[in-house]
This record gives sequence, C-alpha cells and structure tokens, in this order.
Amino acid sequence: MNTLDLLFFAGRPFGPLYSAIQTVRAGMYRKSILKSFAVDVPVISVGNLTMGGTGKTPMVLMLAQTLYDQGFRPAIVSRGYGGTARNNVNIVSDGSAILLPPLEAGDEPYLLASMLPSTPVLTGKKRILPCRHAVDHFDVDIIILDDGFQHLSMRRDINIVLFNATTLAGNSRVFPGGDLREPVNALHRADIFVLTGITSENNTRAHSFQQLLEQRFPDTPVCLSRYSEPFVFDLQNKKVDRESLPLPVLAFSGIANPQRFYDSLENCDIHPVERICLKDHALYTNKEKAQINRAIEGSGAVAAITTLKDRVKLNENDFSVPLYYLSHETSISEPLTDFILSRLETFLHRESS
Repeated sequence: MNTLDLLFFAGRPFGPLYSAIQTVRAGMYRKSILKSFAVDVPVISVGNLTMGGTGKTPMVLMLAQTLYDQGFRPAIVSRGYGGTARNNVNIVSDGSAILLPPLEAGDEPYLLASMLPSTPVLTGKKRILPCRHAVDHFDVDIIILDDGFQHLSMRRDINIVLFNATTLAGNSRVFPGGDLREPVNALHRADIFVLTGITSENNTRAHSFQQLLEQRFPDTPVCLSRYSEPFVFDLQNKKVDRESLPLPVLAFSGIANPQRFYDSLENCDIHPVERICLKDHALYTNKEKAQINRAIEGSGAVAAITTLKDRVKLNENDFSVPLYYLSHETSISEPLTDFILSRLETFLHRESS
C-alpha cells in the first residue's frame, strides 16, 4: 500500500461527513439559498469530479482555440491555483500581451496565455469578478471557466466533466477517503462527459466506464478524447526527431500525475537515466533548479526533458544541458464540438428573442 492509499485509508471514516457537507452545499445552491451569479455571455465550465490530472488544461486550450476558429471571442477564467497574484482580478493576458509571469499567474493560466496569444486569460478567487471584467473590458462573447465544476457560485450554460481514461473514478470514495471531490450524484449537474487520454492500453477500461456512465446517466452524452502520439520539442517549439535527441537524458516534472509523463517517455523509446518528481505546480525556484542541475551532473545526462506545463516556467539558461519537452497534440472530438455549438446556438437564439 503506497502513501496515498494509506492516507485515503486513514481518511475513510471522514468521507461520509465531507460527502454530506458537499451534498448540502450543492442543494443550497440548487434551491437558491446560496446565490449563483451570472454574466451576459454563455459560460462553459470544464471540470472534473476527481482530484488530480484529468486533462483540463489541454481541453480548455483546444476548446478556446476551436471557439476562436469558429468566430467567437472567448476568455478563460481560472482561480489561478499556485500563483501568487491575490487581486480580485488578475489579468494574465489581455489577448494581445502576457502581463503576469508564471510565479504570479500560476503555471496553468500562464501556459494557456502562452499558447493562446489572442485569448484573454484572467484569474481570481471569486471568479464572477474576473468574468465580469472580461465581458466589460475585453469584448468577449464566451467565458471558459477552468476547473469550474465545484465553483457553484458561478452560473454556467454548459458543464463539461472530464475523466482521465487511466484513473477513471479512482477508488470511487469521497475525499478524504478517496479521489472524489464530491459524491457521484453530483454528476447529475453535468451536461456532457469526456473521457480523456484514451490509449491502446486503457481503451478497454475506458469503454467499460463509458457504458457505466451511459447506464447511470442516460440523458448525458459521453465523448471520447484520444491523445496523439507524443512529440519531443526544443525550446523554440520545434519538433525534434527521437534520433536527434541527445542521450543520455534526465527527466523531471512537477505535475499531478508524473507517471503518465514517464510512461509517455517510455512509449517513445526514451529511457531517462534519472527521473525527478517535484510537487505539483512546482515554482522552479533557484533551489529546485540547483537540485536538477546536481542530478544532471551526477547522472551524466547530456540533455533534460520535461512537460509542456513545466517548460513554460523555465528558460534555456536554467540548466547546464539543453532542455526539451514532451507534448501531445490533441483535438476536440466532432461530437463534443457539435454539442457545444448546438448549445451556444440555443443560448444565442434565446437571448435574441
């Protein structure tokens, strides 16, 4: 039994209490005892029921790009977890320039701003405030709420709930006894489910889970999202052939599910001489960079490789060897795109009538 399993086992007696609190809280919002706020444009929430990585950032990225390509003007609003900025409204990007560094913005908002130069990205603990700011000041016509499923004080028009195809619902117990942020009944709030990161290894389990969701929630469609084969990129964002990658290589990451990254490296026939797992949302202070440099020297590595999420917080002169990153190319499935566009058409028709 690993450390996490031990913690979940110890927390199991408290799971029903936390579950009851979350159920009461959701009921109070449903009955308008607690107030939910709205803005004058459609709000799409991308979230999950489980803790840990489910691919929210790639989904938000591709959703924003897809909507932009369809002629919409989206903005992304996040809590900005891990960032030091504490204003009610923190503008990571105004849609023309990045205004906050990763340390202040948080790594995921900064990554989104870096990859979507025409899309405003804002953060704030009370997300209604950056949402209003985006509508009032950036002429946006859609808000994408990053990690918004449990943020019930913000009304939304489309609730997208993601499940990672490898971890699915974890141990199906509510925190602190398990991986769930809320009891399973909370999924009745979802408008559509998306299983992310489907591979040949998890394909059978993913389809079994899809069938389970369709049985439990027959009115909620389920979409599947597959990752492409991962690619290696240099710091100029150019693809690098596997044969051109200097070896031996050291790998490091500061993400919620580092094993997925290391599995992807192995699938690419990249076998690091050493692996370093930093805490999720690692800030890459001088101490952390020195730790990695010591490991590079001790392992004899002539290159280092990390994730895209980590790469945006680093510079080419941070390490004594060249730095590369691994990234998947993903796309929104046609059924999901059709579902979202249909819902948006309904919203816009209702507003114009």
